[in-house]
Parts: sequence; C-alpha cells; structure tokens
Amino acid sequence: MAGFGKWIGGGLGWAFGGPIGALLGFAIGTVFDNIEVSTNTRVNTTRGDFLVSLLVLMAAVMKADGKVMKSELNFVKEYLQRSFGPEDTAQALKILQGLLQKPIPVHEVCLQIRQHTDYPSRLQLMHLLFGIALADGAISQEELHTIEDICHQLHISPADLASIKAMFIEDTEQAYKVLEIEKNASDEDVKKAYRKMALKYHPDKVAYLGEDVKNAANEKFKKVNEAYEKIKKERGFK
Repeated sequence: MAGFGKWIGGGLGWAFGGPIGALLGFAIGTVFDNIEVSTNTRVNTTRGDFLVSLLVLMAAVMKADGKVMKSELNFVKEYLQRSFGPEDTAQALKILQGLLQKPIPVHEVCLQIRQHTDYPSRLQLMHLLFGIALADGAISQEELHTIEDICHQLHISPADLASIKAMFIEDTEQAYKVLEIEKNASDEDVKKAYRKMALKYHPDKVAYLGEDVKNAANEKFKKVNEAYEKIKKERGFK
C-alpha cells in the first residue's frame, strides 16, 4: 500500500498522532513507513489531515445504523474517484474497510479535529457526512444522531447544523432553514441572511484543502443560492 503516501498528497501533519493516528495504524499497519509526514511544528491542517479525518468520520456514520450499505460505499467511491482517480481510490477504500472493523472513539476523534481545523473546514466535513448518510435515499435516526453528535463535538452551532441538515432533509420551511431565518422574516432580513450565508459557505474558505474539497463546497454554496432563489420567487422580490 505504498501508494497511500501519494494519495495523502502533502502528507500528514497533526492527524499522524492522537486517536486518528491510532485508528490509521490499525487500518494500514506498517504502511506508516511509506507516508510522508509533515515535520513542521505548525498546527496548520494539511490536505492529508482533512481527508483522513473525513475517512474516520465516514466510518463512524456508515456504522451508525448497524449496517454498511452498498449505496454508501458507492457514494464514497464516486467521491474519491472524482477527486483522486481509480488507483488511489482503491487504496483509500481498503483503509476505510479497515476503519469499519474498528470502534470509532467519536469524542476523542472530534476533539483532535476541533483542535486543529478551522470552522469552514469542519462545516465542509459535516456537509459530506450528510451526503454519505443520504446515499441510500434516507437518513436513518441512528445516522442522524451520530452526525448531530459529531456536530456537537466539533462545536458546530445549532443554526449551522439546522442549515446543513435542511440541505438534505426537505420540509416545507427548508429554504428558510438553509438561510437560518424564520419564515416570517422581512424581505430585507432575507437579503441580509443570504449575504451572510454566502460569505460563510463560500468555497474559497476551504480552497487551501484542495480543488476536490473546494468543488464539494460548491455544492453547499449552491444550496444556499437555491434557497434564496426559492424564497425570492415565492415572495416576488428581486
């Protein structure tokens, strides 16, 4: 599995240690000898740190309802293939299979992630986790509970959780939830909320993690715009 070092890209920094590093050690064994590990003492999150964190949290969500669906694995496979190509995806999926065999200490993992990642990156992690949970067409209560617990542990605000959740679980007030406002908000408040959310979820905020992460963030940004357009059409303002 020497190719894993290439898949990680810029190498691992903080994710090499702590509970995430321990989980990787179980999943890939002696492959650590082949991984390029960051030697600087900065806590900056590398692309590799983000992707490894995503794999670990993916495993936690996929196992939440007691069964791993083929549709979930296909969603992960398609996401990885779009980002890294078939060879490196095969490597990553083997690691994921290893992680699925191991209990995930969600609290400890989230603490490590929270200490070393900025808020936009954590929001992007949550968006991707909702996508995995919905891959089989429905988000189970167990999956939702796990994601909400991860949100809490990552210090995602309740308003941001409701916003991302509304992008995947539709109801009659979905568009307003995406913009984090009440349905009785004034037109001016709707416009202000849109500007605020567009700034918060702009893909450039996670561009440093790589083009694939930025492209995934575009989907979240698109949901904000769709919600705003829906409200505008409903209310008849420009």
